[in-house]
Amino acid sequence: MPDYKNREIFKKIIDYIEIPEIIVLHGARQVGKTTLMKMAIKYLENKNIDNIFYFDLEKEKYLDLCNKGYEEIIKYIEAKKKPQNNKKNYIFIDEIQYLNNPSGLLKILYDHYKNKYKLIVSGSSSFAVKSKFKDSLVGRVIDLEIFGLSFKEFLDFKNLKYNLTSNSELADSELKILYKEYALYGFYPQIVLTDNVQLKETYLNNIIEKYIYKDIKDLANIKNINKFNNLLKYLASQSGQLLNVNELSETLGIARQTIEEYLFILENTYIIKLIHPYYKNIRSELSKMPKIYFEDLGILNILKNKELSDEFSGNFFENSIYSYLRRKFNAQNINFWRTAAKQEVDFIINLKNLIPMEVKLNYNDRTVKNLIYFSEKYDAKNIFCVTLNKKDSKYKNIKQLYPWEIETLSQFR
Repeated sequence: MPDYKNREIFKKIIDYIEIPEIIVLHGARQVGKTTLMKMAIKYLENKNIDNIFYFDLEKEKYLDLCNKGYEEIIKYIEAKKKPQNNKKNYIFIDEIQYLNNPSGLLKILYDHYKNKYKLIVSGSSSFAVKSKFKDSLVGRVIDLEIFGLSFKEFLDFKNLKYNLTSNSELADSELKILYKEYALYGFYPQIVLTDNVQLKETYLNNIIEKYIYKDIKDLANIKNINKFNNLLKYLASQSGQLLNVNELSETLGIARQTIEEYLFILENTYIIKLIHPYYKNIRSELSKMPKIYFEDLGILNILKNKELSDEFSGNFFENSIYSYLRRKFNAQNINFWRTAAKQEVDFIINLKNLIPMEVKLNYNDRTVKNLIYFSEKYDAKNIFCVTLNKKDSKYKNIKQLYPWEIETLSQFR
């Protein structure tokens, strides 16, 4: 089995590999779920464990086997095992959303055989997985979301070594260039491992055509694919902005209810995410319109520009920081703040203490006044501005950060 690049989520998988609960890996296609499963298999093999069974449900013979039920799976495993081997078996099921009734299968195997079989399964979209996973699995699963590469992983995949807390002016200037590359082309491992920009574009277009346009259409039974595609392209032009569903409906000629269904599908297949406003006084702060962000910026780049562009705008930078926060925190803990007077702070991380965060390509004291106002209004002790160009500031309580410095703060670990 080949050597693999390290993924930060892998330690969690290993931490849970010996407990009875089923490990469920879910996320978009191509983010590395299958590779993580194979890394876990290699980890077990290195511990001299040989009762390992891998079922790729994109292969018809394994899909048929698993759809026949747990008894047929057990028969197959017993037929493949060495005689008199009564050790625990590790079952890996890839693309479990293809099963007719994954919940039923996993429930029986867990409830009756959890001491004999450890299950690690993956699914290519939360929409497909969650719609088939019933409440019967509550308390039986460890649910892990798999995202594209973090910036630290990006550097590792490119065999680049940096101390991200070095405060070296030259190192920071190099990291700025690398960060723009990371954001512009996106977070898919295959894209990062390819240096040829034209090939990156080909790979991204394949993901869009085969997964977003085809798989989602089939999974969600979308009948008018042209309207769905037009919505997706329009959303790409609105990244980082407030999303007005009524305006969308009028512009695209799609019923409001249909748009809401499409947005639900896109959110639950890891294409977009809608974040909602933080408010305490609903009368003085603006309506509940969400802001929209894309989960992968390479996909956003292609959808917005019809090709890979090297234009690095403020909205693009903001979306890249959202993607970082999304990996670290539950989406429900990420908000923005906007008042009727149009005062706005890009992100409010809503934990035990509120953490307001502005995102500016170039720091300027004039652009962070709303951050100061929010911190005073809500008594926020830690306030941040993420930027690619730091400047001297009269606001000593605002901590300016490069994107790669976020990870160094205890609040974000």
